[in-house]
Amino acid sequence: MPIKQKKIFRVFSTDRQSGFTLIELLIAAAIFAVLASLAIPAYSNYRDRINRDKAITDILEISAFIKLYQDTYDALPASLADVDKGGKLDPWGNPYQYLNITTAKGKGKLRKDKSLTPINSDYDLYSMGKDGKSVSPLTAKASQDDIIRARDGQFVGLASDF
Repeated sequence: MPIKQKKIFRVFSTDRQSGFTLIELLIAAAIFAVLASLAIPAYSNYRDRINRDKAITDILEISAFIKLYQDTYDALPASLADVDKGGKLDPWGNPYQYLNITTAKGKGKLRKDKSLTPINSDYDLYSMGKDGKSVSPLTAKASQDDIIRARDGQFVGLASDF
C-alpha cells in the first residue's frame, strides 16, 4: 500500500507589514492596566500585614527585655534606653513609645480603651502605626492603626482589634 503524503502549504503574504496594530496595542495596554489595578492593592495590603507583624514581634521582644530588667532590678526601666532599645524604630520609621505607669504623673498620657480605662497597669509600649500619629484613647481615629501592648502583655496587636 502506498504511503500518502500530505502537502503542507505555507502562505506568505508580502503585502502586509509585520508588527502590531494600534488596536492590538490598546488591548495589551488595557490588560496590563487591569492586572496592575489588581496587583498593586494586593501588594500594598501584603506590605501592611508584614509591617504589622514586624511591629508585633518587636513589641514582644522589647517586652522580654523589660521583663528581664524588672527581674534583675526589681523595678521597671525609666525608658527604653535602659534596656538598650531606645533607638529602635518601628517598621514605619518612628520610635517605639514607652511609658512607665508606676512613675507616671496623672492618667493623661496612659493609653485607654473605649471606656477610658487604662489598658495596662504596669507600662504602655506601642508603635504609632502607619500614620505615625497617636492619641491616648484607642477609639480615636489617629490610634486605630497603632500596634499596642494591652492587658499587661496578654494582648499585642492592632489597636482596632482590641
